[in-house]
Amino acid sequence: MALKVSRRSDVPPFIVMDVMAAAARREAGGKDVLHLEVGQPNTPAPALARAAAERAIRSELLGYTLALGEPALRERIARHYRERHGVAVPAERVAVTVGSLGAFQLAFLAAFDTGDRVALASPCYPSYRNALEALGIEVVTVPCGPDTHFHPTPELLEAALPLDGLVVASPSNPTGSVLSRERLAALAAWCDARGVRLVSDEIYHGISYGEPAASAAEVSASAFVVNSFSKYYSMTGWRLGWTIVPEELVRPVERLAQNFFICPPAVSQAAAVAAFDATEELDGHVRRYAAARAVLLEALPRLGLGGIAPPDGAFYVYADVGHLTSDSSAFCRKLLEDTGVAITPGLDFDLARGGRTVRLSYARGPEVAAAAVDRLAAWLARAR
Repeated sequence: MALKVSRRSDVPPFIVMDVMAAAARREAGGKDVLHLEVGQPNTPAPALARAAAERAIRSELLGYTLALGEPALRERIARHYRERHGVAVPAERVAVTVGSLGAFQLAFLAAFDTGDRVALASPCYPSYRNALEALGIEVVTVPCGPDTHFHPTPELLEAALPLDGLVVASPSNPTGSVLSRERLAALAAWCDARGVRLVSDEIYHGISYGEPAASAAEVSASAFVVNSFSKYYSMTGWRLGWTIVPEELVRPVERLAQNFFICPPAVSQAAAVAAFDATEELDGHVRRYAAARAVLLEALPRLGLGGIAPPDGAFYVYADVGHLTSDSSAFCRKLLEDTGVAITPGLDFDLARGGRTVRLSYARGPEVAAAAVDRLAAWLARAR
């Protein structure tokens, strides 16, 4: 008799990982790839962080830490909110996590029960949807477009009631759009008035091209605020994030962390404390992203790829290719096969409308962006 496989494991694949695998196969066959598919900086962790990790490896035991993280790192994160956002966050409300996805898992488990209804903007990062559904939580999709910069509004959310939770992201993946402080405050107030738990994804904070992005910590004490060392701090493989936890959920989150993760990785925590002092180096990365962004924003509309919300943060452009295809997966596969340019189909982010959109990451810098534009222009010209 065949043994059962749980229904909760039947979630869609994370398509960008499939694109990465196809790109790797192409490279293994001796062909080049221009990587615009994945949101990963091609820069190492900052020098100060690497030096701190080396010191820790040489001099410390590096055993288990406290479940919510080393006190020194939790204090440093709390200080970051005082200095960057002007808000006093007690270190006791900071939970250091195994990447931002560990933070989301803890937040979802602590805040929601099976059968609860949690709203997500569409398009959005697919792991929110897949993690919630694996936990038996009903995902309520709120279609958003360029008119709202791909973010939900209180009016859109009213039509989706009843709700138990809302996940927002600013800067957003896949669009790069940013919620102003006023719009974020309006969403937080709406959630508080209706008993809806807000979860704010802020993992691209630090990567902005205008005003710095506001944090939900500035406008709500009841929200989960999630951040990460992966993006601005260029530490994707170190698997470290954090969440600011509502006071009444600190102990539940701690119990969950003890049982699911034991603790975050010790050497990564040692490096992360030092990473906060690497602003000059890290802001240099952001200037490179800005140069790459300028390349794409000039070229893509000229090539007929429009429908772009203002990418005021992160390192993505989300473009409409509906005049070229209704199957963005096939479009991206053919583009990679013919040109070596790897981009991500919009179906990863929007199950209903993503066949007509694609996401391009410019995390690799202006040189890669410019080379990709040249190949894309030639490919589209041949297709006409």
